[in-house]
Amino acid sequence: MRVLHAVTLHSPSHAFGGPVRVALNLAKGLRARGHEARLLALGEGFGDPWPTEVEGVPAKLFPARRLLPLGFSGMTSPALLASAGRLVRDADVVHVHLARDLVTLPVALAALRAGRPLVLQTHGMVDPSGKLLAKVLDALAVRRVLRGAAAVLYLTPHEREGLDAVVGGPLANAVRLVNGTPAQEERPAPEGPPRVLYSARLQARKRPVDFVDAVPAVLAAHPDAEFVVAGPDEGERAAVLRRIAELGLADTVRVPGALSGQEVLRELRRAHVYVLPSVDEPFPMSVLEALAVGVPPVVTHSNGLARDIAAAGAGRAVDPGPEGVAAAVLSLLDPAANRAASAAARELAAGSFSMDSVLDTLLPVYGEAVRG
Repeated sequence: MRVLHAVTLHSPSHAFGGPVRVALNLAKGLRARGHEARLLALGEGFGDPWPTEVEGVPAKLFPARRLLPLGFSGMTSPALLASAGRLVRDADVVHVHLARDLVTLPVALAALRAGRPLVLQTHGMVDPSGKLLAKVLDALAVRRVLRGAAAVLYLTPHEREGLDAVVGGPLANAVRLVNGTPAQEERPAPEGPPRVLYSARLQARKRPVDFVDAVPAVLAAHPDAEFVVAGPDEGERAAVLRRIAELGLADTVRVPGALSGQEVLRELRRAHVYVLPSVDEPFPMSVLEALAVGVPPVVTHSNGLARDIAAAGAGRAVDPGPEGVAAAVLSLLDPAANRAASAAARELAAGSFSMDSVLDTLLPVYGEAVRG
């Protein structure tokens, strides 16, 4: 089966975050099972030669052009738009990681026009919005592709409710599909000073400043602890650096910027605890990667993985804010608690969020789309 995965942007800094990681994980899993999976996206930040594959997945990346000052929503490529019809016709299934933007929406529309089986996955990016641009795009295209797709994949009941609200009624083609993560080598037993990691976009909703504000309470019990705030900047890097300076933590908190996928895994294997203090996070890939490596995560209760983590004893779920984060980190720095949570994390990742289980759900969806 030839499957085209379309996502908004791929860059060395992984600025677009989880949707690209999901697309690549799915494509690699499909290729391992004998299918022809490819990636279609904008590209940005690459030098010569321009990449023709990403992590072993054949990729067609078009240089990004920023037409409007709207972040990712204002980016596109005239060459991609001109090629979309041909690219979707070459696929048996077109799997679009849909956002309200000028890349994935045109590709989804091209698939509908060409009569190609269309599967959409929204990653929480298409929800009810009062913004004028969102309303215009919903009226012109979003509702059409959501209703016309063979299947719309959603992560959580909350996301499903939002999609129903966007289209104005229950989606008959909605299918739940959780994110998965490839199996990873277990981290070595933690040694040396406690090391606490944040690795996600530096964005207001992710609350990286809460991570920094939790540091003094952890240092009071573990004065030799080390902290890393890694990830591409989406508006919060200056606030993070300012807070580090205000608290006198320049020698304790490292801010290395964006990391590659392999660099993230290296940091996870050195970490005692992973922290993602964001609110309303649908299903974060960074937390799944931490679980797979065996690093106990700290998340807030509104995280889509919070219940699973808490029920399995694989980490901690807390109320938003630095106080809860600090208390959870301290509890997980107890060696016995850390060992137990690490083992539970690995078990949770392998049992509930493996790529095999995700693909076992997804492939029948593709089959129905092709037959339909």
